[in-house]
Amino acid sequence: MSTTVQAGTLEVPAAGRVTPTGRLVLPHTAPRDVWLDARRRGIGSSDLPAVMNLSGFKTPQTVYYDKRGQLPHDEEFSEAAHFGVLFEEPLARDWARRNRTVVEPIGLIANVDEPWATSTLDRLCTECPLDRSQRSLCALEVKTRNAYVAKLWRQGPPDDVLAQVLWQILVTGLDHIHVVCLIGGQDYRQYTVRREDHVKLVAYLHAEASRLWHEHIVPGRPPAVTGEEPPDALLDLYDRLHPDRDGVVVVDRDLDVVDAMAEYMEASALESEGKRRKKAAKAKLLEALGGAQAAVRQDRPFFSIEQSHRKTPDLARLAEEFPEAYRACVADVAHDRIAIPKYVREEFAA
Repeated sequence: MSTTVQAGTLEVPAAGRVTPTGRLVLPHTAPRDVWLDARRRGIGSSDLPAVMNLSGFKTPQTVYYDKRGQLPHDEEFSEAAHFGVLFEEPLARDWARRNRTVVEPIGLIANVDEPWATSTLDRLCTECPLDRSQRSLCALEVKTRNAYVAKLWRQGPPDDVLAQVLWQILVTGLDHIHVVCLIGGQDYRQYTVRREDHVKLVAYLHAEASRLWHEHIVPGRPPAVTGEEPPDALLDLYDRLHPDRDGVVVVDRDLDVVDAMAEYMEASALESEGKRRKKAAKAKLLEALGGAQAAVRQDRPFFSIEQSHRKTPDLARLAEEFPEAYRACVADVAHDRIAIPKYVREEFAA
């Protein structure tokens, strides 16, 4: 007969498992700095969108450098993340009320067979509302999203959230996890993600995450950039990785860098040409208007000139007349740019 111990309101095996294949590593009450350090010892569910290049903000390279401790902990919350944390508890309680069950925070969980596979469940559900005939475990993932992405949730959780939830299923051994999402502050959605519906995808997620962990993170070999990564995410990564640049690197024999320079110069030229062509076309449209405000084509509106306004501060006057307000409100934000000598520009323009 197996021995059990009490964990909150949940009966768990004495070996420390809180789910069929999940062992509690840190309780949900652990300090944030302790949790941030602990999550670097494995790949968690929040890492999966980046691992699979489904995140617009992070890449597999970001995950690598974070797990290797080469990036500072991200202590700043975006507005979206701030409100996501703020609404997590009331949204979880509302889901439990609607489904007549009980949820509780749990903490950081590691897979008992592969401890590098980890997950922080938003809530553990001690009595699944889908089957009240027995006391079975399930979990709840809580999301908040803005109204602009509502269409992505029509058929169920979008790909990035699906990858995250399936990783939680893989780590914990649960056969399903519930997802609740509040869209635009008032559009309530709830779904159930089942392992049996995504068997091949779960195996694929495991293979990709395992490859990143064992072939790159553990031996210290950064994953190569494949071109599938979001460029903005890579630029953010390199800025965080090298905040204070110094010294010189020799790239004589690096053909990839030469190709990148050629592509950069070509894209810059196309960008400049595109702006010039846009202005030339606008001039032709204004010429056709003459003194009119609108044009019609085949008795239907074709284009018009509409005034738009934006407030532009007079910084020089602000600094002169209200120096304290200027110092308090105007920040000098530095940004990096690629500086290319004239002879290089001429070489690649030829």
